[in-house]
Order: sequence, then C-alpha cells, then structure tokens
Amino acid sequence: MVSEWLEQFPELQWLIIAIVTFFVLAIIARILGHLALRVATPFSFARDILQRIRDPLHLLIPLIGLQTVSRSAPQDIAGINAFSHIILLFIIASVTWLGLRAVDAIQQLIYKHNPINVSDNLQARRIQTQTKVLVHTLSFVVILFGLSAMLMTFPIARQFGTSLLASAGVAGLVLGFAAKPVLGNLIAGLQIAITQPIRLDDVVIVSGEWGRIEEITGAYVVVRIWDDRRLIVPLQWFIENPFQNWTRKTTELLGFVYLWLDYSVPIEAIRQEADRLCKEVPQLWDGRVCGVQVTETDANGVQLRVLVSASDSSKCWDLRCYMRENLINYVMKNYPDSLPQTRATLREKEPPAPPVDMHPQPERQPPV
Repeated sequence: MVSEWLEQFPELQWLIIAIVTFFVLAIIARILGHLALRVATPFSFARDILQRIRDPLHLLIPLIGLQTVSRSAPQDIAGINAFSHIILLFIIASVTWLGLRAVDAIQQLIYKHNPINVSDNLQARRIQTQTKVLVHTLSFVVILFGLSAMLMTFPIARQFGTSLLASAGVAGLVLGFAAKPVLGNLIAGLQIAITQPIRLDDVVIVSGEWGRIEEITGAYVVVRIWDDRRLIVPLQWFIENPFQNWTRKTTELLGFVYLWLDYSVPIEAIRQEADRLCKEVPQLWDGRVCGVQVTETDANGVQLRVLVSASDSSKCWDLRCYMRENLINYVMKNYPDSLPQTRATLREKEPPAPPVDMHPQPERQPPV
C-alpha cells in the first residue's frame, strides 16, 4: 500500500530518497572523519589539517550525494532544476570553505613550528610574516574564485561576462581605476612578503610614533604604539614612504645619554662611574658598549655623551633612563660644583672723580 501510494506522488518519493541520502551520507562522513583522525594521530601535520577541514567535509559529502540524487530524478518533477541549482551553489560554497580552512590549517601549522615568543625570533618572525601575507592573498583568491564560480552558474551572469569580454579594453580601464586601492594593497602585500621591509613584532617608527608591528592583514598593518594605542597604516604606505625599522637585521641597539656639566667636571671619574653602573645591571646592559665622550663645548660648559648598548629596544630605553638618573645623582653628591652654572665677576665700585671746572677763575693778587 505504501509503495503504491508513493508511486502516485513521485515528488514525495524523491524527497524521501533525498532526505535519507543526505542523512546517511552525513553519518558516513562523520564516521570516516573520526577514523581518519585516529589514523592520523601520530602525524601532527595530517592531524591538524583534518581537524581544520572536517566541518566543511561533513557538509560537502552529503551535498554531493544530494546533487547526484537530484540529477538522477525525473525532470518533470516540479522545482527539481531550481533545487539542483541551489545544491550546486551550496557545493561551491562548501568547497570555498574547505579551501579557506585548508589554507588556515597550513598557516597555523607554520606558526606552531616557528614560534616568536623566544629570545632569538628573527627567523620565526620572517617566516610568520611571509606566511601571513601570502595566506591573506591566497584566501582572497579562493573567495574570488568561489564567488565567480557561483555567479557563473546563472545564465545572466554568463551573458554579462561575455559582454565584458567583448569590451575588455574599456572595462579593464574602468575596473583598474576602481580597484586601484585594493590591487595596490594586494601587490604591496606580495612585495612585503618577498622583500620583508617589516615583519611581525618588528620595532618601527612610523610618522614619529614608536611601536611594534602587531598585525599584518591583506589591506593594512596594525602598529601597537608604546602607550597601547594602535596605528593603522595601509600596506602600500610601507612601500612608498620611508620609516625606521629597529629590528631589521638584529634587535641589538645603541643608546645614548647627554649630560651638560661645568668645565670643572672630572671626565675620568664620570667614565668610571658609568662603567660601574653598567655592570650593576646585567639584565639591561649586554656588555658590548659603555663609553663616555665629550661631544660638545660652549661658553657655559661641556656636553658628555654616555653611549651604552642593549639587546633590544625596551632594555635600551630602560638602561638609558637608569644611566641618566644615577649619573645625575652621582654628580650632585660628589661634584656639586660641576653642575651647570653661570659665572660672573664682581668688582668693587670706585668712587667718582671730582668734577672738573671747565671755566676756572683767575687768581687774585693780594693787595700791596
């Protein structure tokens, strides 16, 4: 009775077959995914890839089975063509999702094997920067192809594409001007990935602001300023404008402290004190450079430059402040007369000379 009743309603019969197929394949996909993860447990690369792509695979396999059932269904069923088209769109979206997850899995795997939370992370930062920029570019290409494939399933879109090809010259110019910012940043991202003027966690000075490269996206770079502000800079800016990179080759830096003192200051004593202060802070001073030189003189005093070295910019800043504070205290305590001062000579004022008579009177002769 049920089979005869279903034969009278082929649409219902096909719908039941489609639902059963979808759920059976969904269960099979999950079982296969679980077995694949167990097999790939000893292999970290394969395990991480499977963990990232299993969700789109759990959706893609049942959709492919559902599309096969819809293609084999009688064409006289109402709405079968529209249903097949919708399933095709979902399949393309699932494949795009699968591609994005696979790219992200590769990125996370590279990050895992090249951590930057170590002392010598120059090579790791170089690899992570290249990976991040290339992953953004590849993700953009995957999404672009996915959207293009979905649009090409519509006849109107295919006709629009044909008309664009017929007028490729004008359309190319218009699209080129319209997409100049996007394409410029895309090309700049590839240039940064290859030449690497900046890397993740680099210390840079951009537009007079000191900070670290916190994030590199497909369109902009996030610079974390020292006071926790974020400076958003387009990728193309780093290609077209000069900026300072303090960790391009190494993190080691030289720092300086200027002191203005009197001519009477004992230079050798200041030099010995600076050397002693550097040795007191091995956590800041890397032992390479510690020197004192007279770099300027004028009518009021001399300028001393204390040059020190540190393993990175943060330690260099702290070391400069430490040296400045302690050297000032040392001079104030031991040589207070050597602090900057203004000299003046005081002389006793002489009494004024008596006025000179410009019209003297002739002397009178005494009477005879």
